[in-house]
Amino acid sequence: MMNAATPRMRTFARWLIAREAAAGYPPEEKAQAAFRACEKLRQHLSTFAGVAGFRSLLSRALILAKAEVPWLSAVEVKADGSLAELGSLDTQHDMDEAEKGGVILLAQLLGLLVTFIGEALTLRLVQDVWPDAPSDVMDSGKEKKQ
Repeated sequence: MMNAATPRMRTFARWLIAREAAAGYPPEEKAQAAFRACEKLRQHLSTFAGVAGFRSLLSRALILAKAEVPWLSAVEVKADGSLAELGSLDTQHDMDEAEKGGVILLAQLLGLLVTFIGEALTLRLVQDVWPDAPSDVMDSGKEKKQ
């Protein structure tokens, strides 16, 4: 089975989640930061790939993430590409486990984007949403940025 959640994608996902967690939300909502990041990507990428295209990509990422984090079965992708069943996750799982699931889901989504459109375009799209996203996290080492 393809695993798009490589260590580099997990590192990048953790950076994006930390960015979202620092955006002024209460600490008890920190586990939801990954899902807010997915929502921001949905809003931006739906204009690029269309709603159906983004929904398909996120659905595949969720299937891949469920293989590693089974409790994500409680999450589903709605017709508009948004995630459903998020409100109760923090109470069903401890924050560390919920955060881990979010990292895996977001890393799978980022990894699939890289697979389909490449690192450069994925990074550009992510930086459209988070302008300060570090390009060196996405850099595979094939090309060194100056």
